[in-house]
Amino acid sequence: MFNESPLNETELNEAAFNETWKPELLRFIQQEMVTDAAHDIQHVARVVNTATRLSETEGGDLYVVLPAAYLHDCFTYPKDHPDRKHSAFIAADKACEFLSSIHYPNQYLNAIHHAIVAHSYSANVAPTTREAMIVQDADRLDALGAIGITRCIQVSASLQRTLYSNDDPFCRERAPDDSQFTLDHFYTKLFSIADTMNTSAGQAEAQNRVECMQYYLTQLSREIS
Repeated sequence: MFNESPLNETELNEAAFNETWKPELLRFIQQEMVTDAAHDIQHVARVVNTATRLSETEGGDLYVVLPAAYLHDCFTYPKDHPDRKHSAFIAADKACEFLSSIHYPNQYLNAIHHAIVAHSYSANVAPTTREAMIVQDADRLDALGAIGITRCIQVSASLQRTLYSNDDPFCRERAPDDSQFTLDHFYTKLFSIADTMNTSAGQAEAQNRVECMQYYLTQLSREIS
């Protein structure tokens, strides 16, 4: 007979949620999600996993956190689309309409809507609930670290951008221009994401991931010099 540790409250809530609601959510996002090089079902799965881990220490209600994490990209305009900043609002509306259609508990819908809207960098909406802070942190953490490097290169390759400037790869004597060079996106946006973390756990993880990215740039400098 195995001695198993009792499940904590987060694990119990996650298990109950997954049994009842996860299959419906997965079916919906697989039907509705318009994927691009960096926003696909794997990105969603990572955000869900990270949001769950953050909730373990930050205390978010998983009945808000999990549907918001699963559905946060159920609608997105393409990168560089002029209406990109509206994507999260449309996604939030679609998500709550869908959740209502499957009879998800109504008392969570407003909080889920806010968490989806607030996750977006381009929407520029500050999160006002613990759950929205967790979802925003989880989504932004996916832009940092090894996975962040990978996603940045994926997106830049799809936009046919050069990896780096031959004259000044690491923006030491020029202003970064991520419309031309992939590495410049580290300096225009990615490194600053760490400063936007809302939760203590998110801040700690962001710092670890930024250190990974800095090491990557150091190693790359050795290899291309």
